[in-house]
Amino acid sequence: MTMTHYFDLNTDRIQNDILTLAGMINEEAEGYTRRPFTKWYAQSRAWLAEEMRKCGLAVQIDASSNLIGRLEGINKSLPPLMIGSHTDTVTGGGRFDGIIGVLAGIEIVRQLSEKNMALDHTLLIVDFTAEEPSEFGISTIGSRGMVNNLSTEMLSRKDPDGLVLSEGIKLAGGRPKDIPVEALQKGDLSLYLELHIEQGPVLEQTNTDLGIVTGIVGIQRYRIEVVGQANHAGTTPMNMRFDALTAASTLLLAIESIANQQYEELVVGTVGRLFNEPNGSNVIPGRVIFDVELRSLSTNAVDQMVNQIKEEITIVESNRSVNIVMDKLSQSDPIIVDQEVVNGIEKSCSKIGKTTHLPSGAGHDANQIARISPIGMIFVPSKDGKSHCPEEFTEYEQVAKGVQALGNALLHFDQVLVNPTTCPQH
Repeated sequence: MTMTHYFDLNTDRIQNDILTLAGMINEEAEGYTRRPFTKWYAQSRAWLAEEMRKCGLAVQIDASSNLIGRLEGINKSLPPLMIGSHTDTVTGGGRFDGIIGVLAGIEIVRQLSEKNMALDHTLLIVDFTAEEPSEFGISTIGSRGMVNNLSTEMLSRKDPDGLVLSEGIKLAGGRPKDIPVEALQKGDLSLYLELHIEQGPVLEQTNTDLGIVTGIVGIQRYRIEVVGQANHAGTTPMNMRFDALTAASTLLLAIESIANQQYEELVVGTVGRLFNEPNGSNVIPGRVIFDVELRSLSTNAVDQMVNQIKEEITIVESNRSVNIVMDKLSQSDPIIVDQEVVNGIEKSCSKIGKTTHLPSGAGHDANQIARISPIGMIFVPSKDGKSHCPEEFTEYEQVAKGVQALGNALLHFDQVLVNPTTCPQH
């Protein structure tokens, strides 16, 4: 079928949707905080489900507790197209990260209905559960489950309040025992598309409307535990201490130095979560736990970093007489977007505004979906490059342009992927 229509720049409706979700937050926390498996998350999910139903989507919650709206296509033999993102936030987060991707999918379906346009492919709009790093030590929980990448060990993890992840998924409407049975396999989707804020400064500083994502970094997370000996701060001489915090600090600086080295691709390394015990002003720290996050488009580069960190651990253990354990929490592999998908998205975006190609330094649910399907992403500018903070902002008209571009991409791929021989390779 030939599509000659284009999507409207419906800025007011997009803005209203964003502000509506922005009101469904934990007001006792900083910024815009809507963590998964909380009452605020359940409230927002109920609203999203109703909006999906209003525009004609059949709504369901899958085994991993992802919220899915389904619009049947003309050709039932074609694997569906999927648009998705997430509506959970980091603590003290913003109003745009992830959220615009889910709302964009709903807005596109509204306009398809209003314009009486039908797709050949069935379309799935997904709000993935718990994309952000969770209290269970892993991120992209819902999309991991959708592709059967949630291990038994992961499902048995507990948060600081004692909630087991599998129980949290049940509370959100999922069925953890059915995850392996319901998980999607290669060939079950034609293509996954996602609209997202850049979370960086490039688009704004180059006065560019839309970013065509060429790849997504891989992310490895580790938990490091340093065990020394707690003791009295006043009576223990400096040369007789086994201070876990100073040992950990030495290691933190080493990790920063490792991340500043040159590799085959750019890398970043971050320690953003740390616990010190017993955390008393007059007690020598006896135990420190911190999480390390490493990112790059090159798995080889991250592996080199990990090996160097392990070497530093051996040195610190020897020099400071402490015990250090390093455990891997999670890993998502880097993704290189298929060139045919990049070309199709560029064609779709160029009708809307100025474009550029760039990689994503942030991880996304697309990392997981790429295990079973080709993926594509579109970025819109982030004011001052800020994200994961209350100041996170994108002009609403820029979001609406992103929706138009995503809609154009959807129509483009709905046409070109009708013939299996034209499908991007995966």
